[in-house]
Amino acid sequence: MQSLNSRGMASMPVFLLQLQLLLLLGTAAVASAITSLPGCEERCGNISIPYPFGMGPGCFMEGFEVTCNGSKPFLGGRIELIDVDVPQGLAHAYWYISWTCYNNSSSNFTGNTARQMDLRGTPFKFSYDRNKFTTIGCNALAYILSSNGQSYASGCLATCSDISSIINGSCNGMGCCQTSIPKGFVFYNSVIDPRFNNSSVYQVYPCSYSFLADETWYQFMASDIISFDFYKRNKNGVPVALDWAVGGTSCEKAKLNTTSYLCLREHSECIDSPNGPGYYCSCSAGYEGNPYLTGGCQDVNECELPEQYPCYGTCLNSLGSYTCKCPEGTHGNALIEAGCIRDKSVLGTILITAGGVGAGIILLLGSSVLIWRGLKERNAKKRKKRFFHENKGLLLQQLVSSDETLVERMKIFTLEELEKATNNFDRARVVGKGGHGTVYKGILSDQRVVAIKKSKIANRIELDQFINEMVILSQINHRNVVKLFGCCLESKVPLLVYEFISGGTLFNHLHDSHHFAPLSWQDRLRIAAEIASALSYLHSAASISIFHRDVKSSNVLLNESYTAKISDFGASRSIPLNRTCVTTAVQGTYGYLDPQYHQTGQLTEKSDVYSFGVILLELLTGKDPISYSRHQEGTLTLDFICSLRENHLFDILDPHILEEGGEEDIEIVAHLTELCLRLNGEERPTMREVEQKLDTMRRFAKSKHDFDVSQNGGMTTGLPSKIPVEGNASGTTSQYSLEKEFMLSLVEQPR
Repeated sequence: MQSLNSRGMASMPVFLLQLQLLLLLGTAAVASAITSLPGCEERCGNISIPYPFGMGPGCFMEGFEVTCNGSKPFLGGRIELIDVDVPQGLAHAYWYISWTCYNNSSSNFTGNTARQMDLRGTPFKFSYDRNKFTTIGCNALAYILSSNGQSYASGCLATCSDISSIINGSCNGMGCCQTSIPKGFVFYNSVIDPRFNNSSVYQVYPCSYSFLADETWYQFMASDIISFDFYKRNKNGVPVALDWAVGGTSCEKAKLNTTSYLCLREHSECIDSPNGPGYYCSCSAGYEGNPYLTGGCQDVNECELPEQYPCYGTCLNSLGSYTCKCPEGTHGNALIEAGCIRDKSVLGTILITAGGVGAGIILLLGSSVLIWRGLKERNAKKRKKRFFHENKGLLLQQLVSSDETLVERMKIFTLEELEKATNNFDRARVVGKGGHGTVYKGILSDQRVVAIKKSKIANRIELDQFINEMVILSQINHRNVVKLFGCCLESKVPLLVYEFISGGTLFNHLHDSHHFAPLSWQDRLRIAAEIASALSYLHSAASISIFHRDVKSSNVLLNESYTAKISDFGASRSIPLNRTCVTTAVQGTYGYLDPQYHQTGQLTEKSDVYSFGVILLELLTGKDPISYSRHQEGTLTLDFICSLRENHLFDILDPHILEEGGEEDIEIVAHLTELCLRLNGEERPTMREVEQKLDTMRRFAKSKHDFDVSQNGGMTTGLPSKIPVEGNASGTTSQYSLEKEFMLSLVEQPR
């Protein structure tokens, strides 16, 4: 733990102590079973320190040393530990917030705008499904930057026009913004952009904050951005969720080496960490305690825990399990209330001895059973009906009634079908997390592999955003847009079922050289044309105009043949065909966000054009537009435009495309990219124009390729196409002069 980079912690506020106690309640039932090694301290103050954590020589596993400073435990001597959950491979620790407060209108501010936390070289990772990066303030822009073998950067922008636009409990971009982090996160730097200041509103909204914390800990309140109280309450840190693992490989590989394998204790089993390489141990079903200690996993007496293990008959505990039987003289299901029914032989005795009274009892029992069954079915129907209404089921009915083809495209799945498909939404089935939900890989009963999005809904606004995605996708039918198979409205949280795209994101293919081979120039050109085709369809060919509002390479999926599919429509807006813009709260991703939309709040189709221009820029340069500014003085967009205007274009391009693409083709795409990135939206082309230009270019490039092959006697040389073929030099040179003039005219034609 020596590489844990941090700064000293001050004393913990009273309210955080209360939080700590709440976090510990979940493990209170098994506290007696969780112990440390013999002769080792089990607690530091009020905090339990279970093995593999420990204090003192020989009391901890490597990487899990805890030092106790009076009543507070620390990891690596500097990061204050809040709690440890051995069965989940989870811990919580305090870490600082980034903050800035303006004290006058001259842009003077105080605060610490940058904080970093380093877990590299330790068994810990930041939990990707429990933590959220949060920014709060009025006109506050913050970034979370990292380097996990590859650069990562994301941002969150919180804006507000007035206090009435802010909703307590909602991080929707108005006063509060939240974003997820990727798997395998071990280092981060939280930075509030000092250039994006709120000095103009400092008298009302003086402070801005950013932090990474367990999402269940923080509930946004408008008062947090009006005063200095938020910092006072949290100056000593906020709770960060940390996943930990005791091994660096999968369970399957770890079991091959019995010397180092750690889950060998009786009644213990190995669990693969969902947060990157590694595993942790857990007690088997029916046991609880510490799986790392001899005899640490103890039998759970289910009969003493009726709330967790209900039994309405005779309960008998056994090792690792229990039985629940109906009392003698009855039969049925003792696990449900009123599930045991008297045997017929007993009822016969009652009839003989009680006569007419017994007959009445039989009728009463029979009626009671029928009534109970009827009430049970009625309550189940009521629940499903309530969820159906809450999840806008009536809206779906209206869509189906107005469009008969929707019945063929949309299936209403039952909750049981999707639970079975995802193994009860197992964390190991998680394949992605977007701004509006978690995506699971599922296998349906007909063996179709699908993607199932489960919304993380905290309020009505987020539910509306999720329903918004379902409504929009139900009206889209395009080969380059992820297909919606159906939905499930029977659960409290609505579920969407999509086609499963297994090839990863365009972002992965461009920026993760460790796992993906470089894309060829022809593939890049085709992918660009396919994205343009999909966006053009959304803007003008669908039944309503749809502005995606979050076009970026990580929202473009690629299948096995590298066909592009646009996904994640949670932020999209549908616009009547007779309108060209709509005023909205600014939403999108830093680096791809249209500057004009950001300044005015006016969302138009040209906002998607700008974001598409950034994707073209990624395809040309192979560089990540988000992390680029951390290593250079300017932004990728500005450097590209400067290179283009100063005739140094090829200095900034990806070497792979320089080897494969002709200079003329590359220059044409570069000029088209520059048009899409114009600051004035009116100067940008429409997506329909972009689609036509790219499609014409692809067809022309194919004709040129066929021409080259025919001139070479049916063979291609792999040499640059502008080198003339021997014996036909003048004709070939003329061919390429006309070709360049024609293709450039496609880019420069007036609109």
